[in-house]
Amino acid sequence: QVQPVESGGGLVQAGGSLRLSCAASGIIFSINPMGWYRQCPGKEREMVAVISSNDRAVYADSVKGRFTISRDNAKNTVYLQMNSLKPEDTAMYYCAAWRSDLKAFGSWGQGTQVTVSS
Repeated sequence: QVQPVESGGGLVQAGGSLRLSCAASGIIFSINPMGWYRQCPGKEREMVAVISSNDRAVYADSVKGRFTISRDNAKNTVYLQMNSLKPEDTAMYYCAAWRSDLKAFGSWGQGTQVTVSS
């Protein structure tokens, strides 16, 4: 059973930075795409960034140039470096692992809250 565990959220002022971490156990981490998603109250969950097994990254337009996703296969960990944070980045951030049986991101962590004050 895959269980991603996020950490690193918190309260930061606009323009500041945070780095989120996600440790994933129960999978052969190196061959699985990983992703970061976020959700605001009353809104649907949206993709922030995903990274393939060979380190190809895709970003939402709203975070391009500000956020960087990376992975350390030796530590079974994926990171999200968030710079130049804006109040609209405030959300619950979730880590997701690819499920080959679902052909989709289907194993989710509990989330970590990011709050950006203006």
